[in-house]
Amino acid sequence: MPGYQTKQECIAVAGVDDLQIRSLLDRQQFSDPHGEAAGLGISSATWPLFGLLWPSGAELAALLALRPVQGSERILEMGCGLGLASLVAHRRGADVTASDCHPLTAAFLQANLQLNGLAPMKYRYGHWRQPLPPVPRAGEVAQLAVDGPYDLLVGSDLLYDRDAADDLAGFIELHAGASAEVWIVDPDRGNRAAFNRHMAGQGFALTEQRLDRAATAQGAAYKGRLLSYARRQPARPLA
Repeated sequence: MPGYQTKQECIAVAGVDDLQIRSLLDRQQFSDPHGEAAGLGISSATWPLFGLLWPSGAELAALLALRPVQGSERILEMGCGLGLASLVAHRRGADVTASDCHPLTAAFLQANLQLNGLAPMKYRYGHWRQPLPPVPRAGEVAQLAVDGPYDLLVGSDLLYDRDAADDLAGFIELHAGASAEVWIVDPDRGNRAAFNRHMAGQGFALTEQRLDRAATAQGAAYKGRLLSYARRQPARPLA
């Protein structure tokens, strides 16, 4: 992959076979020769973030490894980055679609599917502020946009800036089914309260679960929570 350096790691997720994951070597990597990322509002400082493995992403992957697979359920991972959670769900046979807006996400997902001998997985362009994918250059394949509705929408560490709460909630409203469930693994970001208000305004009830874990020989400590939202059922009319 020209313009930056990568590494390959064996990632263990309880409940599934280990996954081989190719990621960026570090946070100093950057390559946007055609200005595609800049055109989407992705700065040089944030460019590498899609290509790194993050603790909250590992927590989301572990949760999906435990969720029973339902054949009729459509799952969407929002802001998937390297898509570890999507890869875990895909390996278990779930109908999962990974989505992101970074120009290189699809290529990294394809590489990691091949590294693990997995069948092709659905990927869609998903930008909370620019819903239509960029127009491809000559010789490139056009990207498909996220195509809801979905039954379960998941993501990890998505509330990293103040505007994300409103934009993400609006994106969810566009793509969530009538009885949809939403999982957001959040490392105690300060924008959580605003997001909760937006979700409540869309008819979602919130349940929180702490995911705190002390460091062990098998892994680092983690502090955060699972924000689980479900559509409120309409009240029954009085007899």
